[in-house]
Parts: sequence; structure tokens; C-alpha cells
Amino acid sequence: MTRTIVCLLLFISCRIQAQAPKAIRPNIIFILADDLGFGDVGINGQNLIKTPTLDRMAAEGIQFRQFYAGTSVCAPSRSSLMTGQHTGHTYIRGNKEVQPEGQQPLADSVVTMAELLKKAGYATAAFGKWGLGPVGSEGDPTKQGFDQFYGYNCQALAHRYYPDHLWDNDKKVVLANNKNLTQTNEFAPDIIQKKALKYLDTRKSQQPFFLFLPYTLPHAELVPPTDSLFAYYKGKFAETPYTGANYGPNAKTGGYASQTHPHAAYAAMVARLDRYVGQILAKLKAKGLDKNTLVIFSSDNGPHKEGGGDPVFFNSSGGFRGVKRDLYEGGIREPFIARWPGVIKSATQSDFVGAFWDLLPTFAELAGAKTPAKIDGISFVPSLIGKGQQKTHDYLYWEFHEGGGKQAVRQGNWKAVRLQASSDPNGPIELYDLSKDPAETHDIAAKYPDKVRYLSKLMAQSHTESALFPFAKR
Repeated sequence: MTRTIVCLLLFISCRIQAQAPKAIRPNIIFILADDLGFGDVGINGQNLIKTPTLDRMAAEGIQFRQFYAGTSVCAPSRSSLMTGQHTGHTYIRGNKEVQPEGQQPLADSVVTMAELLKKAGYATAAFGKWGLGPVGSEGDPTKQGFDQFYGYNCQALAHRYYPDHLWDNDKKVVLANNKNLTQTNEFAPDIIQKKALKYLDTRKSQQPFFLFLPYTLPHAELVPPTDSLFAYYKGKFAETPYTGANYGPNAKTGGYASQTHPHAAYAAMVARLDRYVGQILAKLKAKGLDKNTLVIFSSDNGPHKEGGGDPVFFNSSGGFRGVKRDLYEGGIREPFIARWPGVIKSATQSDFVGAFWDLLPTFAELAGAKTPAKIDGISFVPSLIGKGQQKTHDYLYWEFHEGGGKQAVRQGNWKAVRLQASSDPNGPIELYDLSKDPAETHDIAAKYPDKVRYLSKLMAQSHTESALFPFAKR
């Protein structure tokens, strides 16, 4: 009798499993702007540059108002994104060039979000700027979980919008018209965008995909194509011409070209970025992939001042203090918009306090993958879809390795910043209450010495010294 009941229960269990609907894992597209400030988009108060697609994306999805980059420059911020670790732990913690072309590579031992999703059965691809290891190295994107890569491998070359070559996996794609860095009609971001759209044309509903789009716009240099977008903004602003390293036989890879209309050029580049996002959304809809695709948009750090960039003019930091290379809010708080029709409630906002290292565990949960150990991120799926109990961070930590070194901690509404952290690891700390002073204008460290001591301890315990990127002796 007992054996009969057991067999019956097993039969019922198998029937239920067979009839249960298969979990629908979303396609995931992560769009990363380069040096776009919090205030450079319309939803955050930008009134000089039109960003209709991003504004619409927020209206159709959710906007996170307190989301942060990995740090305030390219490579370490992207390493934090890829690894789920903050910059006191992640493998790449600074911009470190290697010859002949590329940056310090991620190690084989590092588990990236692309590797995680690929193992979970996702097709993976990246189109844009990499900057985490040269072609053929252990940091090559095709060795870090991406089935396909097209674009700039080296972020120094990505300073030029008319480069003489790009990379298709390990194949060098020569842009013959741009030989000797000659400015032509071969605008690299447009070429890369066409490849990304073509990739979406090949996608079918049978296999989920992860598409990483690390665009170079609006990073300097400020040399967009001379098309209708540029023409629209010419004459709208007062201009101070920028003189830089022009194109031609003696041009250097990492230079920035001159620009007589830097304000118009910057506006046109942000508008072009917005157009790219619109093309991605339109392609998803045309392919019938729209409703099962999560699209997230953000930026790798705050706005730049190079090559004629003028974040003050555009209020690119959105009223926050600081720009690129700062650990004040303007250097690390970013636009963060997510859209997933039918799953994410439209026109919503979230005050979840998160950072780039939260993306890996979030994507892992959505994909049904196991989150690796020793990461700093937490999944924010409950905040994203408006269901379930959301875990919160006790605190967030950042470090920056240039300019004497900087550290920052946010715990609740308290924000602590230490400058010259490399030379003086126990140096003074600035303290701000973001609930009352989001622009970080009033240092109240003297008023709260106990809080300063506590946040200083958090800084110390969050930093693990790296042989590749030495920071401070403790």
C-alpha cells in the first residue's frame, strides 16, 4: 500500500512538472554611455539637449534616482560592472595602458556577467568599447564570456571617432578611408551601431541573449558627423573654439581633435546616443522581441571636461558636485533607466540605492544562474519589477587611483569622502548629509566625529590591496 502511494505521488509530481509552464528568461540589453552626466538627459532636467528616446524609455519603465557607477573613470568602472565587485575588490582598479594596444587585462580567474549568462545558456555579444584587455590576452572579451565582439578594444584609440581600425573578435578591421587618422565619413560609432542592429536581426525567440552596448558617446573627442543633428545645434549656443590634436599623418591615437563648435558638438553627440537607443528599441519591436527584453541604460561615470567639454554650461552633473574623476555625486551618480514592457510598471521611480556591482547578481537571478561567491552586489530584481522583498546595502564604497587617490562611502544618507588617500591613508574625511545637502556643499565632519570615525573604518575594511593597482598601505 505504501509503495503504491509513493508511486502515485511520484507520478503526480512528474505530471505537474511536465505541465508547468517553462520559465521565460528575458533577453537582457545593457546600454552604457561614456562620460554622460546625470543631468545630460531630459528626465533629469536637461533643457538644452533633446533626449526624446531616453525620456520615453523612462515613461515606459522605471527610473532609479540613486544609482551609481563603479567609480569615476572608464576601466575600473567597467570592471566593477562585469565582476559584481566594488573598486576596493575588483580586479581592474585604474586606467592602465599596455602596449601595443589595450589596457591591463582581466585575469582568467575573474568571473564576468557574460561568462555567467553564457553558462546559463544565453547568447552573448558586445558592440562598442571594451578597455579590459587586449586582443588575444586573457582579458579579451571573447575570453571573458562574449561569443561576439565588435568595436574598439582599446579605450585610448576610442578617443578618436575616425580610427584607422576596429576589431571583429580577433580580426583587425581596417577602415581604409581613415588611414593616418583622416576624418572621413567612416564615423566609428555609426559602424558599430549598424553591427549591433544586424546582430538583433539574427536573434530568435528560442535562445535568450545578453547584448552589451558600451557606446563611446559622448566621450571626447567632440567630433560628430556634420549631419542634421550637428546642424540643428550649431548657432544655438555661444561657443569658445577648442584647439587640439588634429587629424592627419602626425595625429596621435589618444589625442582630441579641434572643434570650433564644442557646445553644439557635445549636444549633437548626446542626441546621437539617444537616437541609437531609439534604433535598438525599434528593432526589438520589429523583431517581436520587445516584450521579453529587459533594456537598461546608464553611464560609466560623470561628465568630462576634455576636448572642449563644458559640463557647467550644460549642467551635466544635474546640480550635484563634481565631474569625471571625482567621487562626489556628480562623478559617480548616473542616469539609470530600465524598460521591460508588461513586467516593469511604466512611469515609475525607485529610490533603491545601488551601484554597478549589483547588475551581475540581478542578471543572474533573472537568468536562473547561480550567483558567484565573493561579490559585493545584491540583486535588485524586487525593485525592478515591483514584487518581493528588496534587500538593501549596509553601505556602498568607491575608490579612485589617480590624483593622489580618493575614497568614498555612502551609508544611508551619510556620504564620506577622503582626498589624497594614497599619500595619507588616514587623512581627513569630509562628511555630508545627502538628505539635506545632495550637492555636498557643507562639510559637517567636525560636527559628527563618531560618524567620521565609523565611516573611516568602513573605508579601511573595504579596501583590499592589489599588486597591480597599489593604493595605500594600512
